[in-house]
Amino acid sequence: MSVLMISILFALAGALIFTLIGLVSGTDETAIIVPFTLLVILLGAPPEAVFSFFMAAVLSKHLTHAIPTALMGVPGDTTAVPLIDHASALRRLGVPHVALRKMLSGGLIGAFIALPTAVLFGQFLGQFADFFKSASGLIFTLAAILIAYFSKGKWVSVLMIIPFAFFIKSIDTFSFSVVEKHLSISFFLGIAIGPMFSDILVSLSSSARKSLVRTAPKEYHLAPEVKSWKGFFPNPFKVLTGRQTAHTAATSFVSSLTFAFSPVGMTSLMGEIVGSRNKGVYKKSTSSLAAMNGVTESTYIAEAIIPLLAFGIPLSPVALGPASPLFNAPPVFTSDPVNNLHNMLTPWEFFLYGLIGLVIASIIAYPFAMNYARTATVFVMKHISQEAIVGMFIGLACLLAFHEAGLVGIMLTLTMATVGGLLNRVLGVSSGVQFMIFYGSTYMMTKLLGA
Repeated sequence: MSVLMISILFALAGALIFTLIGLVSGTDETAIIVPFTLLVILLGAPPEAVFSFFMAAVLSKHLTHAIPTALMGVPGDTTAVPLIDHASALRRLGVPHVALRKMLSGGLIGAFIALPTAVLFGQFLGQFADFFKSASGLIFTLAAILIAYFSKGKWVSVLMIIPFAFFIKSIDTFSFSVVEKHLSISFFLGIAIGPMFSDILVSLSSSARKSLVRTAPKEYHLAPEVKSWKGFFPNPFKVLTGRQTAHTAATSFVSSLTFAFSPVGMTSLMGEIVGSRNKGVYKKSTSSLAAMNGVTESTYIAEAIIPLLAFGIPLSPVALGPASPLFNAPPVFTSDPVNNLHNMLTPWEFFLYGLIGLVIASIIAYPFAMNYARTATVFVMKHISQEAIVGMFIGLACLLAFHEAGLVGIMLTLTMATVGGLLNRVLGVSSGVQFMIFYGSTYMMTKLLGA
């Protein structure tokens, strides 16, 4: 079977899986995308197919995350949090279905703007690749400080950089003495599932469980589905006004170039800019939602492609989170030395196989969400247990950790999930900060302790 056909099949699988997962509210992108991407890599998929799978997964997830965000007022994932206020405003006006359509159409446009922009910008930055590779340890350390300072934990995140790096290096040294190799997959799987795992630990604690107790189930009132187009695949340019399309295109293009900034931060910033240029609750909210969901797509796509194509080392929040397996998935992909998609795909192949992923995701996720959002939401709320989804991803993480290092890998993953998850939930030390510390831990400990 040709590489092209294999890539199409993997993109199809990614689109189907993450179209359904996106319906489940509160699913963190890193925790769900990392294990599946690792699984695809370790199964021996060609590099082209891995990239198509990832691109299809990202677009599908960020299209269907709009469903719980718009219809229920519950963020579909982390990047959907900034959209809640505008979505809630339209729910109060009785038009959540309009909010959903604007979000979906904006996301689709943003994705297809980000792909060529990121490939071209990545080629330009590739001229400085040697410098970034040689100074990667220092860059990771400085980036950890910068991201920590601008994260929700701020000063505590900065203060935890050295202790957390020491903790990582300590258990790395111990695990090396047992399995005689440095582990990577188990570390970032633990960081990825940490927030979900910490919720389970809290529920098992008699003293902390009180924060999770509810006296009654939540009630949601879903608007009826109203279809205002003919056929199965609505035209996104007709769903948005010309002004909304222009705002979405402009914000998606700009955010594609700012690959070192937080996707959530860029989404909030662009939403504020677009909102300030529109008067009235309806126009302001619909225009902001279209642009913001376009930015969630563009930042994720650009922040994966640009450092991957230009440097081969993870130098963006997305590259350190959901896209981390594209850089590090030993023994298949490594970033030190650089041996990953950076070496294996040309800029043209990044564009071609990325386009395959986006097109297939668009064909599946976009019309599904536009036509069956309410039906799918009702089914998920009635029949899908969020606890079961969390358990599935933790189980998948343990499976991949066992593949890397047996029982040691599982113990390391759960240890990292415990410490990293509680740091995230209690102190606000985000997963992005933790990933950056992980990559810079060897450099920091060598400079400080000579170890």
